[in-house]
Amino acid sequence: MKNILLIHTGGTISMQVNAETGAVVPSDSNPLLVEADKLNSLAHIIELEIFNLPSPHITPFEMFRIKELIDQYIDKGEIDGVVITHGTDTLEETAYFLDLTIGPAIPIVLTGAMRSANEIGSDGLYNLVSAIQVASSDDAVGKGVLVVLNDEIHTAVNVTKTHASNVSTFQSPQYGPIGFISKSIVYFHHTPNHQPVFPIQQINKKVALFKVYAGMEADLLEAAINVGYDGIVLEGLGQGNVPPSLVPAIQDLLAKDIPIVLVSRCFNGIAQDVYGYMGGGKGLKDLGVIFAQGLNGQKARLALLIALNHPDPKQALLSIFTR
Repeated sequence: MKNILLIHTGGTISMQVNAETGAVVPSDSNPLLVEADKLNSLAHIIELEIFNLPSPHITPFEMFRIKELIDQYIDKGEIDGVVITHGTDTLEETAYFLDLTIGPAIPIVLTGAMRSANEIGSDGLYNLVSAIQVASSDDAVGKGVLVVLNDEIHTAVNVTKTHASNVSTFQSPQYGPIGFISKSIVYFHHTPNHQPVFPIQQINKKVALFKVYAGMEADLLEAAINVGYDGIVLEGLGQGNVPPSLVPAIQDLLAKDIPIVLVSRCFNGIAQDVYGYMGGGKGLKDLGVIFAQGLNGQKARLALLIALNHPDPKQALLSIFTR
């Protein structure tokens, strides 16, 4: 049997419905911690609760703590895989952060739940069992950080939460899952390309994310300069365009060596330097805006944050965003 490090961080998977108010709230004790016998039939489990937070409370600092903990166990050579239970709202961001900062030597799998532990049809324990099965699979080695819910296996780079409450919320637009779980079988139908890893020692930079909209004013970008942001991500229109009103502020940011990364706000497709009008992608790229192909805004923000915290930010930017 494999040795699996099981890290609990909180989220709906560890919450219960309050019988009086109907609100879903954190439990005094994580209900998953009493399932040790069931889990130990699947693998030798080393179980830790690093914190117990709803996922909207998780920041890159907590993500960095998880990374450091995993690194410690990998360095000891005591584990064959990692499973992390996590709230679903920011699960994809933690998964992608770890994907960029920890090498793929052992499987790392994140899972969560859309229904709390005492709701009818609770999916938490089932998803946890599936995640342990995947983390224990030899076929999961080298595939990067994975997300497992609802019998599907997704890559951290592509997966996103697509529905506010449905148990099949996690999807990978354009690509789909890379595998599935069926009873005791873990099956991968293809292997993803894996990107370089950027081990960082600290998080001390600030990156803002702005969703571009029709008629957007430039004052938000100008404010980002004044309050000390180190980088900006724009979720641009269509294939990577912005209203012309933003162009002077973009020029000011770039002149101050504040990198700007552009993604498309569209659910499918990628940002490209196609259009040549004022605010079009061609002119933005000529100014020095970086195009992040295939990432959504929240993941591009983490990628830029990690690059800026790397010992060689310029090289990290090239490696992460150049395809």
